[in-house]
Amino acid sequence: MDSKSVVDLLEASAGVHFSGLHLDGIENKMATEVDKPSTSTNEDVHKQPFIIGVAGGTASGKTTVCDMIIEQLRDQRVVLVNQDSFYHTLTDEELKRAHEYNFDHPDAFDTDELLRCMEMLKHGHAVDIPNYNFRTHQSHKASTRKVNPSDVIILEGILLFHDPRVRDLMNMKIFVDTDADVRLARRIRRDTVEKGRDIRSVLDQYSKFVKPAFDDFILPSKKYADIIIPRGGDNHVAIDLIVQHIRTKLGQHDLCKIYPNLYVIHSTFQIRGMHTLIRDAKTTKHDFVFYADRLIRLVVEHGLGHLPFTEKQVTTPTGCVYTGVDFCKRLCGVSIIRSGESMENALRACCKGIKIGKILIHREGDNGQQLIYEKLPKDISDRHVLLLDPVLGTGNSAVQAISLLIQNGVPESHIIFLNLISAPQGIHVVCKKFPRLKIVTSEIDVDLNEEYRVIPGMGEFGDRYFGTDEDDQQEIPPV
Repeated sequence: MDSKSVVDLLEASAGVHFSGLHLDGIENKMATEVDKPSTSTNEDVHKQPFIIGVAGGTASGKTTVCDMIIEQLRDQRVVLVNQDSFYHTLTDEELKRAHEYNFDHPDAFDTDELLRCMEMLKHGHAVDIPNYNFRTHQSHKASTRKVNPSDVIILEGILLFHDPRVRDLMNMKIFVDTDADVRLARRIRRDTVEKGRDIRSVLDQYSKFVKPAFDDFILPSKKYADIIIPRGGDNHVAIDLIVQHIRTKLGQHDLCKIYPNLYVIHSTFQIRGMHTLIRDAKTTKHDFVFYADRLIRLVVEHGLGHLPFTEKQVTTPTGCVYTGVDFCKRLCGVSIIRSGESMENALRACCKGIKIGKILIHREGDNGQQLIYEKLPKDISDRHVLLLDPVLGTGNSAVQAISLLIQNGVPESHIIFLNLISAPQGIHVVCKKFPRLKIVTSEIDVDLNEEYRVIPGMGEFGDRYFGTDEDDQQEIPPV
């Protein structure tokens, strides 16, 4: 089953339309905000919240959808910001003719103030949100609502998707799509019961302002939505899918939110324990190789899971038909000498008879630009390639190797780069230059030091794995 079929299945089960984007690509907005791989820039990006925009017509169920998302994310820091809080205060002249004022027009909102508040929250600062009085049509700054920075910010309003500046703030855009008759019935009930208005005035306002504004401004903005939810809060399956996706994104490393082609294998105590051993300077060579091999095997298995597959039916010994998948057979490995050779055995154990090529790049400081040797399968352009290197540091050697593969006819999307640990700088370099390539790693480290070594890192991987470290200390069993 391909990715399109999976999305079709989700849409059918939830009645929800993923408009033009798969869920995996919703967070791409943040990628444009990272121009330099400096530590300060990375920290600023990492602190930014996940911003969800919820738009739709009046009485479509936007508030109900927001409340349901907040309820299911109760173990996260979530705040709700309403576009209604940013209505312009009416002048004395406008107050006299308030019944003729169009509250559904984009000009009715102070969008600049909304943007200012959202930018403050986005960069980790608390803000005072205006309290708008719908009876006096005044914004009371003396009774503002303080909103603190949070992991998730839900921005709700009828015209959120109209202004491109507001749209660009969002990591996920949801449009609540409810039948016009249902929305009108809800509005009549709400305005007559809660606001004490008579039905005629509600209908007059609806026909004069509400419906034309919906047709002119709100409905056209539906095309900008990532997810369209029919039936609003009644669509529990759709809400569950959205919350599940949000939880996945919140649980990922921040760089995974920036680069959808970066994959970090799910961390467990076993994986953390193995990392602890191979990073420990006192770990013996024997134990280092043993636990490094275990981690490498996990990374290779995860990487193979990103290869294409075809559906296949087989007959079991009981005579039953089992519907499964057939592995991709046109693949090969390429190791970046010499550390990458440590990953070859795990790849051979997973893929019987796989062809493996080699690339040697002279690494001097952080340059890594000089190609010394290459030996690649002659038909490599027809294969998917698993590029092997345990440590991604500056990314310069990786770029050289990937560029060589592309020069030999390998499509960028057919390359999966496998490593044990990655530095943020290397991830930025590789993912920006090759957005269609996939990186699979087991952990992302903190930084590079002045010698361009990954920290906390694990030292010189090749020396420790192959036992060529001249300064190797006496073997001391780990505790």
